[in-house]
Amino acid sequence: MPQPEPNSASAPHDSAVMNVLQAVRALSDAMDRMHGGMKGEMAVGATDLAALRMLIVREGRGETVSPHDVARHLRISTASTTKLLDRLSASGHIERRPHPSDRRARIVILTDESRSSFFRHFGQRLGLMRGVADRYADDELAVIARFLSELCDALDPR
Repeated sequence: MPQPEPNSASAPHDSAVMNVLQAVRALSDAMDRMHGGMKGEMAVGATDLAALRMLIVREGRGETVSPHDVARHLRISTASTTKLLDRLSASGHIERRPHPSDRRARIVILTDESRSSFFRHFGQRLGLMRGVADRYADDELAVIARFLSELCDALDPR
């Protein structure tokens, strides 16, 4: 069935929307390539790298992370989480420690070596990304942040 002709008022908007979506796809591809390189450099798999990224972010916020938090974030079973944490512990990326206020619970933390390795591989890229963001005014950054947040919600509703 042929598509109806867009009216002249919506054609420029449709073109602008398509340009943005193509840029989002290009960003996604670039992020995939960056993460692929990091997986190889850090000798971890995709899920392992996702867990390490989650730990870096939560650490930056001053939050503790439980094995259950890892499972929920990655949307994997507790059995899979145990295997993942065993693997990351054996490779020297994480440690399991007692929770600071709940003796029955454990938390997961990055080792100093893993943190250093992560920032060694990601730090330059983060600096380059920050350089791009620094070129925009605060009000523009607010729109970009809102747009990206809304895209995340559309793709991954919680």
